[in-house]
Amino acid sequence: MIETDLQAILQSRFGLQSLRPLQQQIIDRVMDGGDALVVMPTGSGKSLCFQLPAIAMREESGGEGVGLVFSPLIALMEDQVAALRKKGVKASYVNSTVRKQERLKRYKKLAAGDYELFYATPERMEKPDFREALDQVPGGVNILAIDECHCVTKWGHDLRPAYQKIGEFRKQLGDPITIALTATATKPVREDIRTVLNLDIEEMPLFAAPVDRPNLKLSSSIVWDDGEKIEHIKAIASKTNATGIVYFTLIKNLEQMADRLQEALPGREIEIYHGRLHPKERTRVYHRFIEAGPDDGLILLATNAFGMGVDKPDLRYIVHGQIPASIEAYHQEVGRAGRDGKDSICEMLYCQDDLAIQQEFIRWQNPSADLLMSVMSAIEARYAEDDFDDDDMRLMVVGKGHAHGMGGGIMDYCLIRLAQLGAIELTSIRSEGGRGRYRFVRSLDDAELDVAAIAEKNQRDLMRLLDVVKLTKAESIPEYVNDYFDL
Repeated sequence: MIETDLQAILQSRFGLQSLRPLQQQIIDRVMDGGDALVVMPTGSGKSLCFQLPAIAMREESGGEGVGLVFSPLIALMEDQVAALRKKGVKASYVNSTVRKQERLKRYKKLAAGDYELFYATPERMEKPDFREALDQVPGGVNILAIDECHCVTKWGHDLRPAYQKIGEFRKQLGDPITIALTATATKPVREDIRTVLNLDIEEMPLFAAPVDRPNLKLSSSIVWDDGEKIEHIKAIASKTNATGIVYFTLIKNLEQMADRLQEALPGREIEIYHGRLHPKERTRVYHRFIEAGPDDGLILLATNAFGMGVDKPDLRYIVHGQIPASIEAYHQEVGRAGRDGKDSICEMLYCQDDLAIQQEFIRWQNPSADLLMSVMSAIEARYAEDDFDDDDMRLMVVGKGHAHGMGGGIMDYCLIRLAQLGAIELTSIRSEGGRGRYRFVRSLDDAELDVAAIAEKNQRDLMRLLDVVKLTKAESIPEYVNDYFDL
């Protein structure tokens, strides 16, 4: 592919005259057949780094091949496909919102080679009809793009086990050229991404944009109760009619604070977003947020379920109503503010009571060997012949009194860990988030559980949380914050 061909596609299909320097480096790498790990803020042109090569490779091969994009968010893939279609790009997607008849229609077109780009969640690779369609594409998958690739990591608390299988999926697709993209990835996360993909640093080099954002005014305040939180949020939101996000860890706290904030700011529009909302409601809130004008005064209260891939340049403030679990989570969330280069406020509210919430999350994410064996025993005793889901196991192991409270959240991680060990396996996916029904496969031996490794990760997660607490009390950004990103 000669340079003029790429330039012609860039102009005719995307309406752009030139690439940014980092985009040019990445696209040159991909067009030369190399893999790439890309860390760039949302809104800086990450998507073009795989969209342009996918179209160019297809043209080079006489109209064969498809660019396959793994994306974790339904609303995001729908928006990206809609934007591509407006540019005349043959693009489509499939997810749980697409009805069966329409899904089969799209699979048929995919198999016939009618699409230049096709978006799906990685969980879709578990579906035989999707795999069959991909196997029939003339020219196969010419490029595999993994958007929000930090979801593969064992270092965070995303419940996306299918992302841990992406290396296996890549092999099934014939090891196509692969580009993994995210807005934020610490050194351990980057290593984890390469490990999952079975690639080393030479095979998948890093292309990263600087993390310094001088227009973001970072600060923290110690608060003693929810009343003080409301006053801080009200003061920040009252400075502008622009849109802002207030992050909370727990859904119940978010919903309670939404009601109290509405009383404190009766004229402002307040929306909420979290993982338990109906998919249609989540999509509605997402679009309302993206479309909010500079004087609409929208305040979005959200858990960390909201944020990946969000590209709204004029967010004027980000408030953490409860402290995040890690420096990297904090960095990613405040990084959504001020992408238009204008000054934006980022304030973290530290209440000591909130520390226990994050400590409880860490306990969930690192179930003990004893608990894993207890869950395994319960599965063998009751579900050796029947399918089961996380709710079934919560009632058996955690108990009715805790099944819908904080104590029940650990079960998701228990089942994911047991599935990783091959003791159980998914039989059906209940949602694009990967949760679903399981079945018993085999008994588990105590020796298969590395007690020391579990304890080490638990301690590491607690130290990451401690770094956030230290940050709330620091007069300036500590040097260890920069060490996290070590680009």
